[in-house]
Amino acid sequence: MSSTFEQHQDPSAQHLAGDDEPLHAGHSHVAPSEIAVGVVIGRASEYFDFFVFGIACVLVFPSVFFPFEDRLGGMLLSFVIFSLAFVARPLGTALFMELQRRWSRGMKLTVALFLLGTATVGMAFLPGYDVLGGRAVALLAFFRILQGIALGGSWDGLPSLLAMNAPSKRRGWYAMLGQLGAPIGFMIASGLFLFLHSNLNNGDFIEWGWRYPFFVAFAINVVALFARLRLVVTEEYIQLMEERELEPISIPKMLRAQGYNLFLGAFAALASFALFHLITVFPLSWIVLGTTQSVDSVLVVQVIGAGVGILGTIASGFIADRIGRRTTLGSVACLIGVFSLAAPWLLGGGRVAQDAFILIGFALLGLSYGQAAGAMTSNFSSRFRYTGAALTSDLAWLLGAAFAPLVALGLSSHYGLVAVSLYLLSGVCCTLLALRVNRALGTR
Repeated sequence: MSSTFEQHQDPSAQHLAGDDEPLHAGHSHVAPSEIAVGVVIGRASEYFDFFVFGIACVLVFPSVFFPFEDRLGGMLLSFVIFSLAFVARPLGTALFMELQRRWSRGMKLTVALFLLGTATVGMAFLPGYDVLGGRAVALLAFFRILQGIALGGSWDGLPSLLAMNAPSKRRGWYAMLGQLGAPIGFMIASGLFLFLHSNLNNGDFIEWGWRYPFFVAFAINVVALFARLRLVVTEEYIQLMEERELEPISIPKMLRAQGYNLFLGAFAALASFALFHLITVFPLSWIVLGTTQSVDSVLVVQVIGAGVGILGTIASGFIADRIGRRTTLGSVACLIGVFSLAAPWLLGGGRVAQDAFILIGFALLGLSYGQAAGAMTSNFSSRFRYTGAALTSDLAWLLGAAFAPLVALGLSSHYGLVAVSLYLLSGVCCTLLALRVNRALGTR
């Protein structure tokens, strides 16, 4: 069964015949493997930054920046600051799209990643509440907002370039590649925190150990910047982007012409985004508060879970190429709905049940998130896809994931884990409804 998610391909596109052949023979000579490497490195570095912050919201910030609150209150306030980046992200997209229109894609990417690295290092050097008082909290929020603005500006169009030039029978595979950055970034972040937390006493970890991942994030950003600039400033890449009309346009013009696709795409992936932080960040906070197992034990399971997520993401490419992207998203959304019903029993159980929640959740996350980007952006025509892809992603993160740890922890602490079930089910309903509406529009 086909859908409009798989119909919007430029008929004039010269599809690739193999992974190492040029995307446009006779024109530009950028191999798909080169673009794939740039996509994975770029996304992994960005996700690493965000996961370092998310883990620190549970293990560090309540003690360092909110010592005047109890453990739960400190985590909730940390998650409020966590959400600010996703609120600021659309603003960053708009600002940096204009910067690219005035100057160049290379300039935009350089400024965005420099801003991201600066904000991250600023957090690493930031004194705690005992030194600066409320100014420490204000500065943490300020740096977090800068992270969100920078992430909005770091969109380089590489995932769209891959998707628009993918062979008709391998669109699911190429859509999956950019999504691998999420589990890879989380695996590195969790592994680094695990190493530090298990090898330092609590005093040293809270005093200085937690700052090390933020320095590492800056170093990774530098490597990612050069890896991506090496590709995006080449004449072949610029020519290829121009051929595919992957250039920024004014946001009001895009909203007037294809604004409906912005909302359809965001809601189509909402089940995946709702699950995202409920698997990566929330379980750590819930288990730490309940003291049902040690922090190190949870981090070990989450590192393993990230590996499961990588396998699930890869599997999503094969599955989508066989049964279709829409069918894959709808089917996995239904599985997420079933999983949500078991969430209170799993998270509220013993160590084995909690570990099962994390591992099963990562498997479902990989299968769904692996195709989320393709679902969100494939409805856009070539001319609007560059800007549309960025804004759709911003909206999906804002609606589905930005407040997930805050809402889940806040409601669960007062009303029980059934709140997690309801949150996930709302995302599932939105996904299934958006897929249904999209199909109806496509058959008119």
